Amino acid sequence: MNLEDPDERSVAAAEYVLGTLDAADRAAVAQQLAGDAALRAEVYAWQDRLLPLALRVPAGELRDSLWQGIAGQIGPSVVPARQPAANDTLWRSRGRWRAAALMSMAASVALAAVLVLRPPQTHVRYITLLQAPETQRTGWVVEATSGERIRLVPLEVGAVVPPDKSLQFWTKPQGADRPTSLGLVQPGTRLELPVQRSPGLGEQQLFELTLEPQGGSPTGLPTGPILFVGRSVRL
Repeated sequence: MNLEDPDERSVAAAEYVLGTLDAADRAAVAQQLAGDAALRAEVYAWQDRLLPLALRVPAGELRDSLWQGIAGQIGPSVVPARQPAANDTLWRSRGRWRAAALMSMAASVALAAVLVLRPPQTHVRYITLLQAPETQRTGWVVEATSGERIRLVPLEVGAVVPPDKSLQFWTKPQGADRPTSLGLVQPGTRLELPVQRSPGLGEQQLFELTLEPQGGSPTGLPTGPILFVGRSVRL
């Protein structure tokens, strides 16, 4: 992550607002904000773009303990109070934060994909929302770039896998005769791997997470229930 590069700075600012940066990158952005006016401007701009999504859904009441945890994490803003954002009143409003907390993660990720994750001209980027088959709850996002990497990003924390089970990541490109394992996954943990691990990469490619015996499927094919599944779209 190079915050001196305008494109990478814009991407980092958007992911900072969405909350999808990993802990190290988020800390780096937070530290840089205090003395970097250009980065602050990017963060303010992305707040303005993303806040309307929160306004589309009614505010809901969070448990006091959960709200205290959220308030504790956002704490004193890392952005200096002397230079408030144009939307400072709305953004600091507890009601707006509660609405944002209930905002569909799928909508956030889709917006980030369209507005932020702009593919380089020499590569093609795909995104997949992995949803629970029964509830359509989005729990993971797959980002894949031709010639580069596949990244599996969790949107949930606290998921528990029984000690005698493993979470396994699979893919099946259009026209393939069988799924291919992309490895085991720790709940709530990102997974990155070279795109060459996949037998192909394209639109409408199937990605899924299944619950398998400890250590993975003994057959080389999915054997357990599908926990999350989705198909790729090209950005």
